Amino acid sequence: MTAKLIKGTEIREQILEEIASEVLELKEKHGIVPGLVTILVGENPASMSYVTLKIKTATRLGFKEIQDSQPEDIAEEDLLNLIDKYNNDDSIDGILVQLPLPKHIDEKKVLNAIDPDKDVDGFHPINVGRLMIGGDAVKFAPCTPAGIQEMIIRAGVETSGAEVVVVGRSNIVGKPIANMMFQKAEGANSTVTVVHTRTKDLAAHCKRADILIVAAGVPGLVEPAWIKPGACVIDVGVNRVGEKISEKTGKKIAILRGDVDFDAAKEIAGSITPVPGGVGPMTITMLMKNTLKSMKFKLGII
Repeated sequence: MTAKLIKGTEIREQILEEIASEVLELKEKHGIVPGLVTILVGENPASMSYVTLKIKTATRLGFKEIQDSQPEDIAEEDLLNLIDKYNNDDSIDGILVQLPLPKHIDEKKVLNAIDPDKDVDGFHPINVGRLMIGGDAVKFAPCTPAGIQEMIIRAGVETSGAEVVVVGRSNIVGKPIANMMFQKAEGANSTVTVVHTRTKDLAAHCKRADILIVAAGVPGLVEPAWIKPGACVIDVGVNRVGEKISEKTGKKIAILRGDVDFDAAKEIAGSITPVPGGVGPMTITMLMKNTLKSMKFKLGII
């Protein structure tokens, strides 16, 4: 039996509709909308493309959206002063500095300069600490892990008491999603094991998983034989493995492959995310949800 597809593209649309409706309601009641500023330093093509998508999404939802583009050679002090300006701007609920930054700028110093209560990416050490504590302490979960958990919940996958295996230990995905899944919370209460490419007998750990979350960045790392029949498989990997000519445009496009052998895995798993179209669309979606949440904190309604 072929696995149920957990499509991030469809879940994204559901959540964006919910956000747009809530923004409209809050505007009518309070006369304000969520404010998001995106600071882009330089002209990295990938960063520019990603920022454009964020702006388009925020505008669609009725947010106040500011794109603050700065030159590649901006001084670190000037960038820190710019962040401080938005920290003190009451109309801004979320501040996002697009990475990577030029080599002369200390990324850690920049990210730490953002007000934790406006850090909608969830990367500030204070928000990392809040996430570890869990419960009411949490303000913003990092966007990709938050998207993963949302997908699991909306797919109707039982997490309470489930064996969750996370393949990967990055600060962006592996560590936070592992922490989130064992909290006392909806879509959590799981027993979590974190493994990685140095783990002995990686296959044996994966075979135990009721929910297998793979974020190692290694194409095809998880083999079909490693998957427990009926398991939920969340493939976070988006690996470029070549190029092909698009039938629609005639232009070269990247061939993307996940960390899981999708074609074989879908015949074993109970549910699975595709690549592309799985976890990827959820990241910007949860960024928008965090920005709305920040505004609600400001208004004292959560």
